[in-house]
Parts: sequence; structure tokens; C-alpha cells
Amino acid sequence: MPPHWFKHAFALDPTEAVVPSDVQRAVVDRMALEIVRRRLTTPALLALEACSPLNFISAQALHYFQPMISSFGDVHAYDEFARFIEQRGSVDYIRERIESLERECEAKEQSRGK
Repeated sequence: MPPHWFKHAFALDPTEAVVPSDVQRAVVDRMALEIVRRRLTTPALLALEACSPLNFISAQALHYFQPMISSFGDVHAYDEFARFIEQRGSVDYIRERIESLERECEAKEQSRGK
């Protein structure tokens, strides 16, 4: 019989709904709007789903590259995004946000076409 601790060795906490801060929400919305505007919804969703088990490792990589990125853009937004990605439900939140913005964009296009 395996040791008692082995039963929980690879257990994960249940995925909870993520509540981003206002800054994190603004960063995610800006990213999602660019994805939808450039019509990259499908590749973005595919990449998110493929990499969702690695979101914490991705966040650590973002923290690692922060000194190099700081010379190119807004470090505060970059840092907030990295902190947001560390949370377990963050990928689901981003996916849902992209999908909702895509639906809004499609509805606007259909209303213009009629």
C-alpha cells in the first residue's frame, strides 16, 4: 500500500473563479481587444488551451524576462499581467473575455450589414 502522503502528492486545488483587480482587468481587456481586432481569436484560444496547464510556469518566465521588456514598454502593466497569470483560473478568464469580445464584434458587424 502506498504511503499516506502519496495520495495527495499531485493533487491540485480546485479551479476557482478569478477576480482580477481593475488594473489586471484593463490589461487583459486591452490584450483581448487586440486579439479580436486582428482576427486572431481561434489561434489565441488554441494557444491558451494548449498552455493552460503551464500558466504558473509562463508567469515565472514573464517575471524572468521583465528586465529586458522594461526597455520596450509599460512595466507596470506587464508585471500585473504576470501576477494575474499566476492564478489558476486566469486562463479561463482570458478565454471567456476573448470569446465575449468576439461575440460583441460579430454582433456589431451583423448589425452594420443589415
